[in-house]
Amino acid sequence: MAVQITTLDNGLRIATDPMAELETAAVGVWVDVGARNEDASLNGISHVLEHMAFKGTERRNALQIAEEIEAVGGHLNAYTSREQTAYFARILKNDLPLAVDILADILQNSTFAAEELERERTVIIQEIGQTKDTPDDLVFEHFQLAAYPDQPLGRSILGTEEHVSRFARTTLQDYMGTHYRGPGMVLAAAGGVDHEQLVDLATKAFDSLPSDRGNQVLKAQYQGGQHFEERALEQVHYLMGFEGLSYDDDDFYAAQILATVLGGGMSSRLFQEVRERRGLAYSVFAFSSSYVDSGNFGVYAGTAQGDVEELVPVLCDEINRAAVDINEQETSRARAQHKAGIMMGLEAAGARAEHLGRQLQVFGRVIPPSELVEEIDKVDAAALRRVAARITKTPLTVAALGPINKLEALEITANRFR
Repeated sequence: MAVQITTLDNGLRIATDPMAELETAAVGVWVDVGARNEDASLNGISHVLEHMAFKGTERRNALQIAEEIEAVGGHLNAYTSREQTAYFARILKNDLPLAVDILADILQNSTFAAEELERERTVIIQEIGQTKDTPDDLVFEHFQLAAYPDQPLGRSILGTEEHVSRFARTTLQDYMGTHYRGPGMVLAAAGGVDHEQLVDLATKAFDSLPSDRGNQVLKAQYQGGQHFEERALEQVHYLMGFEGLSYDDDDFYAAQILATVLGGGMSSRLFQEVRERRGLAYSVFAFSSSYVDSGNFGVYAGTAQGDVEELVPVLCDEINRAAVDINEQETSRARAQHKAGIMMGLEAAGARAEHLGRQLQVFGRVIPPSELVEEIDKVDAAALRRVAARITKTPLTVAALGPINKLEALEITANRFR
């Protein structure tokens, strides 16, 4: 990687990772605003704003935005997370000026036309409905709500039908004006790109960005708890977890590797014990997700109603055992999985642009792959055992969806970790 970074006078950071052999490029803008920036009355507005950015500017209507990028064979996309919103394009390298111009246009000059807003409300409400009909997605939202109650980090990224239905055009404009500011944004590109060209393009295209920072987020307050929902489903979707580790925690990498040992592949402990030996679930895995000041660590499984009574103690036992008997052989295997995942991912221009944007937002710098590998190699079995013991000392969070009448109470499950 030959990464270059330039900061404009308005605070916008520009990062490039050239890949000389490519005829294509990936370019995007990462903004440090997401669902956790929202007041209760604004829940879902970051996601609505992401949708509306493609629905027309002072220079282009929605159709023109789509036609211009597709006329050169490119495509646009975006996503909203709890701490970031990203807008990105994939194009042939000679069309980089067009992609930058469109991105700058939608992020500075969106009009949020009333008729487009009304149409998009319907689309977003359908997206909310789709999530409600997808239990293995919905149970994660229930988990988040139980883990971080009464605070932005616990609310849905999509918001609610009620909120989405009432956001006004001026509310969107005010929210974008407050949060979309140069110091909180990164323009990142990888592939067939030239750094100086991108800096020149950005200097002209992003000239309207305010140069002061937006509002800061409330500190996360993980609490734990439960959220059970009875539904007429074939399976119980079960999620159990604890407070995880923030990005800047010394054990950040160890937590990632611990999740792999527990449930990150076919050789993992959960896969072998829950699926292969006992046949209790088709899907079972562990996860470690981080925020700037907190995180989640847990396990998910989907199981039949009649198997849930056996499943829960097994999950608890495997998590508890991790603090006692993880060995160097499985640690080495998990380290190899992580290193391979990093290297394979960075072979694509889109992944490299994402790497630049996210790391500058989260860490304030781009961590070279060699340094990532070095950090992963430092993690040994003793570190994994220590982190497992540390995590399970935090309050338990449980979410379940489906035929849950045979589920044990939260207090009983929590006692399995004492």
